[in-house]
Amino acid sequence: MAHNTVVSAIHDAPPLTQILADFVSSHPSRGWTDAVEHEAHRTFLNWVGCAVGAAMHPAVSAALAAMQEFAPPDQASLLGRGTRVDMGSAALLNGISSHLFDFDDTHWKTLIHPAGPVASSILALAEKTGASGREVIDALVLGIDIACRIGCGMYPEHYDRGWHITGSTGAIGAAAACARLLKLDARHTAMALGIAASQPIGLREQFGTMTKAFHPGAAARAGLTAALMASHGYTSSPKALEAARGYMQVVSSRLDWDKVTEELGQRFEISSNTYKPFACGVVIHPSIDGCVQLREAGLRAEEIESVELRVHSLVLELTGKTSPKKGLEGKFSVYHGCAVGFVFGAAGETEFSDEVVNRADIASLRNRIRATPDDDLDETSADVTVVCKDGRRLHVFVEHAIGSYKLPMSDQHLESKFDDLVVPILGFGKAASLKSLCWSLASLNSVHELCEKARN
Repeated sequence: MAHNTVVSAIHDAPPLTQILADFVSSHPSRGWTDAVEHEAHRTFLNWVGCAVGAAMHPAVSAALAAMQEFAPPDQASLLGRGTRVDMGSAALLNGISSHLFDFDDTHWKTLIHPAGPVASSILALAEKTGASGREVIDALVLGIDIACRIGCGMYPEHYDRGWHITGSTGAIGAAAACARLLKLDARHTAMALGIAASQPIGLREQFGTMTKAFHPGAAARAGLTAALMASHGYTSSPKALEAARGYMQVVSSRLDWDKVTEELGQRFEISSNTYKPFACGVVIHPSIDGCVQLREAGLRAEEIESVELRVHSLVLELTGKTSPKKGLEGKFSVYHGCAVGFVFGAAGETEFSDEVVNRADIASLRNRIRATPDDDLDETSADVTVVCKDGRRLHVFVEHAIGSYKLPMSDQHLESKFDDLVVPILGFGKAASLKSLCWSLASLNSVHELCEKARN
């Protein structure tokens, strides 16, 4: 991805908040192509699978215990559990759960994981209000479009400053989606965007801890709160996004306004969404893919003397942990990702467990991997060379990893991933019913049956 900076003078800023509010409030229902419509269902299916799969994780249990201190009413479901909580807590907790495994969707242009904030907020609201599946899909497409367009206008400088872009743009996307679901007019939608703009969430320092998954959950709750407040008349600056001391000019030195508005209503950023075959940071995926390819060609881990890995410098900046001690840390170690790729030929949640991270053979192999930054390579590529104990040198160059924008996961791959995540939590019968309901979401009169099937 090119890292070209576009800085716009303050007086050149368009009335962005109003432009986006007009778009969200007035764009026709299903006003996009069949391909966009299908991608929305793929995104929702993948999000539900990730949320249910991590539902019983200790991080979700801890966050649930904290929310229950407030003794909220039962309004919305926690996916993968039998518990119901207030819709704000459901947005937070489902957002946490959907991101915990680092297995969720990725907008390839910006590294945003857009479904976490957007889907978590609108499903909680839809369950409470009785919204139809058609209304949920509309809100999902539009909310993701807003979050990712704003991200496009600031990436990579915003991300490079240390913001976790999923959380920082996610609150605005969630506010847009919830405003659409609440049928707010343009003025109130602008207020919702403005309230959300005062709640940027997420620092990259938290990567490798439970708090990383807090970011999309907190963004979901913040966006939902913003839309509800706007619906009751709470006001904000009508220039909250673009003003000199507004959101974008404060949190980023990159201000490419055209990236936010070009082809608005004609091209939808959900079309650039991708889905992970590996449960870790997406920048590790090309390296893992290369290791898996070598294993599938006959290489065995015990034959490896050393590994020479060349990757873009961003890979080492984000995932350069050489000696992870916990599974969450392993998700930010390209060395661990490569090791499990060689040993297991896979990198799902099991391969990033505490137990696997601390296995002696995995640690030994990690220590024999040498990664060198090479910015002549794209962030989406990796060059892997294995030196075998018998002197052989095996090499593979991965230009685009499986699951990337260039090599997307098929519907069948997404279904297999869904089953792997959901069946252990809900069982075969419920998992099959839930999968079918996700695919047919747009035709559902309400989301209540889907939410019921998603509860354990």
